[in-house]
Amino acid sequence: MAKQKTLPARGGVGLKAPHYKQILQERPDIGFFEVHAENYMGDGGPPLRYLEAIRDHYPLSLHGVGLSIGAARDLDIDHLRRLRGLIERFQPEQFSEHLAWSTHDTGFLNDLLPLPYTAETLQNVVSHVEQVQDALGVQMALENPTTYLAFAESTYAETDFIAEVAKRSGCALLLDVNNVFISAVNQQGNAFKYVDAFPLHLVKEIHLAGFTPEQDEKGRPLYIDTHNRPVDHGVWALYDYVVARTGPVASLIEWDADLPSLTELHAEAQRAEAIMFKDVKRAAE
Repeated sequence: MAKQKTLPARGGVGLKAPHYKQILQERPDIGFFEVHAENYMGDGGPPLRYLEAIRDHYPLSLHGVGLSIGAARDLDIDHLRRLRGLIERFQPEQFSEHLAWSTHDTGFLNDLLPLPYTAETLQNVVSHVEQVQDALGVQMALENPTTYLAFAESTYAETDFIAEVAKRSGCALLLDVNNVFISAVNQQGNAFKYVDAFPLHLVKEIHLAGFTPEQDEKGRPLYIDTHNRPVDHGVWALYDYVVARTGPVASLIEWDADLPSLTELHAEAQRAEAIMFKDVKRAAE
């Protein structure tokens, strides 16, 4: 695999089309931008031109949402080819994908669905991660999922499963703190114990986002991963717990619906930086 640069240990935001011009005009002091790879797979047009211009001034994280790493079927070779083209063109500091599946037979489901954590699934995911890294020529970071239920047939805890995938494939990890928080509430688990069991030394990037609180049919809390509002105070508390153990790590604010101003996104990224450097500043005093 080619040697990669690393994302700066700063707060970043997702790059959205309504903000292209403002970013280029004002050059805000944002640590990095992240894009969904599938939004830039066209042969040309304004999105690619704007991304190229912004890439000249900022570090870039490329985040895939369509590889279907956990699917029982083979990976889409044409999709890998297009990803390789993006990586060669934009030379991102980070490429990441989800521990999830979204394909079945010949169809594509517009969702990131969870997996049973079994030996068979583990072998399949490791094989797919190795194939992705070989095809793209870079190390990928695998993101922990949002879950709303658990599979009765699972024989691994999620943290053990992810650690084993990383050990066998050599991939890095992306820790989505919002996903950890949501999944713990939905499944009546403990988010802090999850973090304690997670292989934090392999984390190259962190995601933070907002969620929508709802209730299930029994009146219990049910949190939906909507990325359409500010980061919840509970997620900030969990993030503080994480970075106290990892030290500063590139941390992205994900906001994909009901998009706010770039100023509000920047403020969220600055809050992440204030938290991640809190202990560093204390040690220097």
